[in-house]
Amino acid sequence: MEKKFSYQQLIDFAQAIFIKIGTTEQDAFTAAKALIAADIRGIDSHGVARLSGYVRLWEAKRVNATPQIKIVHETPSTAVVDGDSGLGLVVAPFAMRVALDKAKAVGTGWVSVKGSNHFGIAGYHAMMALPEDMIGIAMTNASAIVAPTFSITRMLGTNPIAVAIPAGKEFPFVADFATTTAANGKLELLQRKNKDTPSGWVQDKDGLPSNNANELKQGGALLPLGSDREHSSHKGYALGSIVDIFSGVLSGANYGPWVPPFPAYIPMPSFMPGDGIGHFFGAMRIDAFRTATEFKAEMDQWIQAFRAAKPIAGQEKVLIPGDPEREMEAIRMQEGIPIVDVVVSDLQQLGQRFGIDFVVN
Repeated sequence: MEKKFSYQQLIDFAQAIFIKIGTTEQDAFTAAKALIAADIRGIDSHGVARLSGYVRLWEAKRVNATPQIKIVHETPSTAVVDGDSGLGLVVAPFAMRVALDKAKAVGTGWVSVKGSNHFGIAGYHAMMALPEDMIGIAMTNASAIVAPTFSITRMLGTNPIAVAIPAGKEFPFVADFATTTAANGKLELLQRKNKDTPSGWVQDKDGLPSNNANELKQGGALLPLGSDREHSSHKGYALGSIVDIFSGVLSGANYGPWVPPFPAYIPMPSFMPGDGIGHFFGAMRIDAFRTATEFKAEMDQWIQAFRAAKPIAGQEKVLIPGDPEREMEAIRMQEGIPIVDVVVSDLQQLGQRFGIDFVVN
């Protein structure tokens, strides 16, 4: 069962909780907007369902509620940002803004981040570039729950990539995807519903195919995009590795099996070569290449051509990356955001603890 809540109600509640753990009002609002962006776009695994997880990280002293986020190295087009263990939901928008500012000045901006935490959905940060007539790129590494092709050892995170590209009359192109067959949050949703996974999502501790949504708790692993070698899992493995290197090795954050886990109850790695979780952001000013007007007109033509492609039998239309999330946002802004009962209960308990009502209509 599930209940529906308005976008504003979830924003207000999340902001109030973040303030209670010591963030400034502005940082709390920034974090709430980034968090609830997942819910409004239909990515329920990364939204308000994770709010209590961020609080637990703060309790474990792994999140600094009042970080001194700063640039520690830079050139005209690049920077390294130290998040000072702040909420990734706050650190990431800061770093993306640095990338945008550099792109405004010299055409492109590239920013790697260390000392951060989980930053929500990558697409939210990449989309910050759209109003500026820029292309935005966002990626992050994450704790190791993914086995490389031919391995049973968990070495990589789900390591998402997001790219947001503006258009003219058409809606923007927004690709936002994990480099695994499925994001870990989708496993968590199936666990709450007591359902099995589709084939190709996970393997057991011996490397055998499994449909058990709880497999990671029993020593198993998520699979790279492609699932197995015959279906090109080596490509998903390579994509996840690129994200890990750009986000972790390039910035001075942790990488590979040493990235800190999101659940606070999981012990930190005994060896940590870097600082916190790492992200990587890019911003490219369109007029650094050609006029924005020309580019966006041809993006419209590109999008229209793909929309006109003949769909296979049983399918209504060909989708453009970003369509499902945009359509979901329109529905949920009008009809409300559905939240499963187990998450509602978790949020009510969180609210009671901090003296904030989470009202169920």
